[in-house]
Amino acid sequence: MDSRTSAADADETTGRLADQLLWLTRRLHRAQRRHLEPVGITPAQARMLRTVAHLVANGPAPRMADLAERLDVVPRAVTSLTDALEERRLVRRAPDPANRRVVRIELTEEGDDAVRRLRRARRAAAEELLSPLDTDQRDALTALLAALDTGPGRC
Repeated sequence: MDSRTSAADADETTGRLADQLLWLTRRLHRAQRRHLEPVGITPAQARMLRTVAHLVANGPAPRMADLAERLDVVPRAVTSLTDALEERRLVRRAPDPANRRVVRIELTEEGDDAVRRLRRARRAAAEELLSPLDTDQRDALTALLAALDTGPGRC
């Protein structure tokens, strides 16, 4: 086998892997949407709730600007998401005690409950996708994905 054949095989394998990863990601997103329906929130709202919960668990309630940066969206999108989540009583706007001009986003009790339901929905969707794999295969896949997640080019 010459080097051109080897390079072509590697390119073909890389292309196949990219296609498989994209297809599996789409399947996971569809399953998550299906499992999210009973919770009654959109995937974007779910992402924001999970982000608020993560940030609150590791520090003070985030500012809207923090959320925009973390979610990689324009601030106006965070305002719209906050409005929708606040209307459902899942988050509340709270003034920052150190600076009244700053608004922080806090989870309500209902928001905490929604985050728990979201986590269950996410696990159920992942279980659907991973059901063909046994424990050893899941462990191996976890290790491979961790290697990709810490490799060069990570965002």
